[in-house]
Amino acid sequence: MSETSPHFIENKLLEMKKGAGTHSPSIASIRSKIPELEISVDACFLSNPYATDLFMQSMQEDLIDTGKLRDVLEFYPTHNSGLAEVIGPQLGVDSKNIFVANGAIEIIQAVLHRFVRGSVVLSIPTFSSYYEFAPEGVKPVFYELSKENDFALDVSDYVKFVRENGAGAAILINPNNPTGTYLTQVQVGELLEELQDLSVVIIDESFIHFASEGDDTIPSVGKLISKYPNLVVIKSMSKDFGIAGVRAGYGILSSDRVAELLENGYLWNSSGLAEYFFRLYAQEDFQNKYGQVRQRYINEMKKFGEELGAINGIRVYPSQANFYLCEIENGMSADDFFIAMLSRFGVYVRTCTDKIGLEKGAFVRIACRTEVENAKIIEAVKAVVGSSN
Repeated sequence: MSETSPHFIENKLLEMKKGAGTHSPSIASIRSKIPELEISVDACFLSNPYATDLFMQSMQEDLIDTGKLRDVLEFYPTHNSGLAEVIGPQLGVDSKNIFVANGAIEIIQAVLHRFVRGSVVLSIPTFSSYYEFAPEGVKPVFYELSKENDFALDVSDYVKFVRENGAGAAILINPNNPTGTYLTQVQVGELLEELQDLSVVIIDESFIHFASEGDDTIPSVGKLISKYPNLVVIKSMSKDFGIAGVRAGYGILSSDRVAELLENGYLWNSSGLAEYFFRLYAQEDFQNKYGQVRQRYINEMKKFGEELGAINGIRVYPSQANFYLCEIENGMSADDFFIAMLSRFGVYVRTCTDKIGLEKGAFVRIACRTEVENAKIIEAVKAVVGSSN
């Protein structure tokens, strides 16, 4: 079989996807293994590309043009609690309640291993690391969201499920990944009020900057830590700021839990480049510029969702995140759609065949990109879905 033949590329893609388990291989990995495959749009990775542009512009002006990049690379960064003091005022949260991390994944693992015991309830489909990283002795219990209800979560029913299963902890991603469904601040408050006797309630807000409740305010519930000490808010900076390579995230926890983590090996867990980002994040001027690119991106997300929803042959589920869960309804499998999009049009999307809760259907997740890239995605989807009718 020729290494440029469609079947070779198809087999190689499926092999790489299988090897990546419940995650997707990176663009760099695909290009390394299949160099003959041209990839023009990464609609699998979830980030705001305009925010990446803003960060790169800031880094050019602050570090490269001034020669200060050497200091960032050569010298040790500020320790964890020092960085918490930097970002605390911007978050409106006491620095003693902030744990700065090497990406959200570090917080997820730390919290699951140190503070969660017994059974923990997760709504599915969800981000797989929450059950994959569960340590021995912690039992994940799945609360299944219904596609007939657009994968929306009913708070009272969820609370009832937690009680019936005698769970000591609960986890929610808000907006959820991969469905994009969203609970308002009021709904999350109701949930926390009902579950305040649990040892831990994790609210993952990694996509919260893409959600809106009618104004420009970012609808985080982090400030509720003063009322609910069992609350743990987890926040990745990769998605909204487009800096996955920097590895930056934070958690908002009770002060005693933050102290316990800092006493057990997390003193210097951020890089100099991550420190530069957090200090930039704390600046009002940067926040004003970021607010503009955030709003621009949200507007394009809405337009992108409308255009996807107008395509015959796919069902697009409501989303308040920067991606859309889509179900292929013309008889094509999710894997076939994924391969056709990438091999024929160079558009990389996320097949959801490995997602617990999405096995019964042809589900894919398609990320919003720039306006130009979104146009390419739309045309590719129309061609792929239309060609199999």
